[in-house]
Amino acid sequence: MRAVLQSALADLAEVPAVSRWVRSGDLRLHVLDYGGDGVPLVVLPGITSPAVTMDFVARELTDLVRPIVVDVRGRGLSDSGKSYTLEDYADDTVAVLDGLGLDRPLLLGHSMGARIAAVTAALLSHRWLSACSATAFSHRTCLGVPLRGTVLVDPPMSGPGRGPYPTTLEAFLGQVEQAQRGTDADEVARSWPRWPRREQELRARWLSSCDAEAIAATHAGFESEDFFATWSQVPTPTVLVYGGESPVVTAEGAAEAAAANPGARLVEVPGAGHMVFWDETAAALDTLRKILAQLS
Repeated sequence: MRAVLQSALADLAEVPAVSRWVRSGDLRLHVLDYGGDGVPLVVLPGITSPAVTMDFVARELTDLVRPIVVDVRGRGLSDSGKSYTLEDYADDTVAVLDGLGLDRPLLLGHSMGARIAAVTAALLSHRWLSACSATAFSHRTCLGVPLRGTVLVDPPMSGPGRGPYPTTLEAFLGQVEQAQRGTDADEVARSWPRWPRREQELRARWLSSCDAEAIAATHAGFESEDFFATWSQVPTPTVLVYGGESPVVTAEGAAEAAAANPGARLVEVPGAGHMVFWDETAAALDTLRKILAQLS
């Protein structure tokens, strides 16, 4: 049973962002909006990462962009859903763009969020191309492309006919059970020893907000929904960032990604595992800032 702890809600008072709400069908979705006049950057976290756990990334980008971090359905303060396919998540993302009136934003996704960003970008590109007939183009009535670009950070490349996702569902659910019975940063550190202390503390307080059914359905999707079927359709500019020591995006996976979408740019963060920003915070943020400066 998911729960948001009172101590977790108190964390929001220390986050330099405003809580906003949008609707996606019957669901209420919560986002953290860091404000500013920059290009909107919609941030889509990973499978067990509520929006607040990416505060340490978002707050370092406010001089470049306007970060808006999403509590993906079934996580944080957003409602749980009845279904958790990539299409469901992409529809939610479009609802955030529409609900907040975001003009040509950038998308940044990590892990599960990177897969969502890829599907969203491909979906919006397809809709835009369908709407822009040859006549529309010739009369300049077709407005600009819906996104400025995408940054996909260590997307799971598992899928049909490929190897399993490196972290088992049992491992994820075991950590959620720990959080539901009550955990602390020291216990989190046993699983994630490289993380900054504040991020271990946030995970200890916020992991219980993640719906076990959402995690199970998403994990199953890692092996039933093929990333490469969408990746080749992601329009440029797009940048795929991966950890040099990631078991999720291996050297072979990176090479396949480069071949499947030749217009994409691939960037390695040396020494980082799958949790790129948590493992090598300074290097990952420096890499991201350089990418965003170019895209925005």
